[in-house]
Amino acid sequence: KPRLVASNDRFCRFLEEHCPVVTETYYPTIWCWEGRVQTLLRPFITSRPQVQYRNELIKTADGGQISLDWFDNNDSLYYPDASTRPTVLLLPGLTGTSKESYILHMIHQSETLGYRCVVFNNRGIAGEDLLTPRTYCAANTEDLETVIHHVHSLHPSAPFMAAGVSMGGMLLLNYLGKTGRDTPLMAAAIFSAGWNVFESVESLEKPLNWLLFNYYLTTCLQSSISRHRQMLEKLFDMDLVMKARTVREFDKQFTSVMFGYRTIEDYYEDASPCRKLKSVGIPVLCLNSVDDVFSPGHAIPVETAKQNANVALVLTSCGGHIGFLEGIWPRKCTYMDRVFKQFVQAMFEHGNKIFSM
Repeated sequence: KPRLVASNDRFCRFLEEHCPVVTETYYPTIWCWEGRVQTLLRPFITSRPQVQYRNELIKTADGGQISLDWFDNNDSLYYPDASTRPTVLLLPGLTGTSKESYILHMIHQSETLGYRCVVFNNRGIAGEDLLTPRTYCAANTEDLETVIHHVHSLHPSAPFMAAGVSMGGMLLLNYLGKTGRDTPLMAAAIFSAGWNVFESVESLEKPLNWLLFNYYLTTCLQSSISRHRQMLEKLFDMDLVMKARTVREFDKQFTSVMFGYRTIEDYYEDASPCRKLKSVGIPVLCLNSVDDVFSPGHAIPVETAKQNANVALVLTSCGGHIGFLEGIWPRKCTYMDRVFKQFVQAMFEHGNKIFSM
């Protein structure tokens, strides 16, 4: 059974009643139970539901642009009035976009419930051009704030929540830690967030993890910026950036410099959500597996979470990073998908029961 960590008895009872999946036994797929195997296989095993997006480009204060992919769900039977149709903002991982299988599954789950979704693609990775020499990072929440207020302004009467995966979850947590209760979001769901970036990069630099994940992730980061080389060369030594062989080296030469940090340590400290968890002011459910090499179990801030009545952690012993495969042939639905569906539905349809926390 997962471990449910929450200091608020009312929040616990709410989850047990309306999101019972967090108390049910999770049976990982027996032939890929190890965390790294779960992590590696999920993108290849799980299906990719067909989703028709409507793209929107919005401008930022610094002259840049952000690509949003909307799933309007205009055929919703439960919420035919678009002005009050519940909206879920989805934040993909480090180099992820609206095309990731885990995002498509979240949209499929939301579609069956009648909700609308919008995917926040970080700058420059969804095919749009960079208009300024700036991309994104886990610590800077300015673009996310722009997106949240834009979406809310379009549908001010619609219930509104967000879900973030991996770095998207870190960014969302850092935003919530910064804003407290001062946000249009009524709740948030976080999946496989890296809580302490120092511990995450150290884990990813172990020889096997570097071979399986770190080097590939570094090349993905480099690939995501290479298309914008002409724009970025105005500020960076791109030859040096492209020589990075670890995420830490990439962040040292590129990310930390772009966002004005004096050292990479300053950036990693600012990017670590564990340092802002006490300030989260809305109900948040966070799912992690303790065998996730991207977010080691010992770095999950269990004691800090107990100090905030708005926070609940769901910790599984297996599941890897954005894995959570279950069943003999885990193609259509994962444990993570079920947690997402039940929690989003619980908040939209019964959330008033815990808003008096």
